[in-house]
Amino acid sequence: MSVLTYHFESQYLKGNQEVTVILPDKPGNLSPAQFYQSVKRYKVLWLLHGTFGDATDWLRRTNIELYACEKDLVVVMPSALNSNYSNWDGFMMGFHMYDYLTEELMPLIYGWFPVSDRREDNFIAGLSMGGRGAIKYAVNHPDRFAAAAVLSAAPLDFSRIRPGHPCPLLNSEDPRLAATIRNAGGLEAYRSSNENTWEILNRLAPTGTLPRLMFACGTEDDLLYDQFCIFRAHAEEIGLKAHWFELEGYRHEWRFWDLAIQEALSFFKLDE
Repeated sequence: MSVLTYHFESQYLKGNQEVTVILPDKPGNLSPAQFYQSVKRYKVLWLLHGTFGDATDWLRRTNIELYACEKDLVVVMPSALNSNYSNWDGFMMGFHMYDYLTEELMPLIYGWFPVSDRREDNFIAGLSMGGRGAIKYAVNHPDRFAAAAVLSAAPLDFSRIRPGHPCPLLNSEDPRLAATIRNAGGLEAYRSSNENTWEILNRLAPTGTLPRLMFACGTEDDLLYDQFCIFRAHAEEIGLKAHWFELEGYRHEWRFWDLAIQEALSFFKLDE
């Protein structure tokens, strides 16, 4: 594979940004002219990092380059800070990460790289914060993605958010969640926003419009496994069809995510 580190000035993020892109290598039986001047448009995986990460995480900590090579797949890995893949109007001049992916980065990749923009050729995945981003994009833009893999993350029931909740993701006093709620304009606005993937799935599960969905978690993940199990039970109640992947003994860790992304690539059925 070829790995490109691409820097450009983003209109939506108000500054220079870094994106890592894995591109297919030239097969030995083709000349450079035959390969590089081909009109082939590749399938693409939009792969999102977690908290404290950046565009290099997946490349440095997993074998994603090898897996992409085996699947003849383009992989696009943006940097998102700790934004939760949300828009932050109040951050400096504005940091619109949610809009950036669909309104700026996707058009850039489709226009400048040999990548297909067809829904059936686009897939999204992420870990932890990136998993929350992946499901958010999948349910709010179901026309853009054939499938999504949510790793070590799960939709949360926002009606359970309260002060002192034992899960930090639902504790309105937790500094990160408190800042997210303020950014949304308050708790009720947050519950009504595109962040509430639990409620959006309630509406869309019966419609047949959703991408195919996969959810994955390690059984020793102290932060997420309980919420993963709660959501899986809810998914059964609302008739949401999904692929569930869990591994005994794994925590919130890269050893799990390297295995989970292999499962995701198999789930995507890229060879079809």
